[in-house]
Amino acid sequence: MKNKRHHKKKVSPTKKWSAKLHLWFGLSVGIIVFIVSLSGTLYVFKDEIQNNLRKEAIYVKKEDLGKKPLSINILREKVSLELNEKAPINSVEISLDKEKSYRFLYYEKSKKGWNYFQQVLINKQVYVNQYTGQILAVYDEKYDVFNILKYIHWGLLLNSEWGPYTVGIPTVLFIAMLITGIILWWPKTKNARKGRFWFNWKNVKNWKRKNYDIHNVLGFYASFIALIMSVTGIYFAYPYVKNTFTLALSGSWELPKEKEKKSPDSLMAKNEAVFDLAAVQTEKLYAKSSSFRITLNGKNKKGKELKNLPVTIYGQEGRFSERSLLSFDKYSGKLLANKPHQKLSTAEKYANANYDIHTGSYFGIIGKIIWFIAGLICTSLPVTGFLVWWGKRKKQGKKI
Repeated sequence: MKNKRHHKKKVSPTKKWSAKLHLWFGLSVGIIVFIVSLSGTLYVFKDEIQNNLRKEAIYVKKEDLGKKPLSINILREKVSLELNEKAPINSVEISLDKEKSYRFLYYEKSKKGWNYFQQVLINKQVYVNQYTGQILAVYDEKYDVFNILKYIHWGLLLNSEWGPYTVGIPTVLFIAMLITGIILWWPKTKNARKGRFWFNWKNVKNWKRKNYDIHNVLGFYASFIALIMSVTGIYFAYPYVKNTFTLALSGSWELPKEKEKKSPDSLMAKNEAVFDLAAVQTEKLYAKSSSFRITLNGKNKKGKELKNLPVTIYGQEGRFSERSLLSFDKYSGKLLANKPHQKLSTAEKYANANYDIHTGSYFGIIGKIIWFIAGLICTSLPVTGFLVWWGKRKKQGKKI
């Protein structure tokens, strides 16, 4: 009789170690990959769902369209009085579509607390009819399902200082799993390759084989999009990843810091219509844009006092990649600086686009659909992978 050992297929060291790493990483972070993938996938169509559910608040009545909008200051005071919140209003977002209402934002965060609910003190969106001053709706975004999904995806609802690392480290391991998965999938010959691209279940009844094929085939197709999603994800989590991108795109380790000009008219009495003056000039300069956001509380994200009045302009609805920035004197409303999207460096443009690439919105609705499908497959991979391992373990356990 021939020795059975001669019939065993030789496995290359690369595939052997790829198999081990793929298994070890999968068993160690599979549950986190499942949670992060599922929460991210459910978040993809957030804008489309919310825009549909909030139609009554987003659009003003047609009979009000001929009227002149009320002053931003008057609207701000009206919102403050009606809601009576301890925190000041942070900003207002104004759409260039005159049929859409103004959105005032309350947002305040604490560094204390070990979880999302303790850190976020207030996060409310207030939709206001700019022609009548009527408050159309108030949404508590802190408890909104999409915001909760976002922070599960971002850091498992843990403290924002260290929470992202609990997702970032498994994401790095997931990247390694994707690479080792492609190595394991890659066939030796052209003939073997034919059976790796789709399911061949004509004479297959065993669920283990079908599960293996689902993990193998769908994992291969999703792996390339999953790599993009993973790399753009750790871009947010780790500064050195962002710095590496910046270095590759601009030759500099960090993005250029915005030099804030001190308002030259600081000795003047503050013009009460300063926000309206900024809004009028913004609409003239960026008439083809989607919307713009004006900071109202005079502070940046870190709570530091701003020397001037910044306005962020969004080129397209539902996208953050095409952003321009205007800076006005916070006393007189005089234009101090104009930084259009077209004049940004490649690294700055990528920094603005990373979020859109991560969610698929950069590629429009088709991109979102592809990202959603890839996200569903990524969610299934830890499950099908575990079943493959469990099936082999049970089979080995039966051997005597």
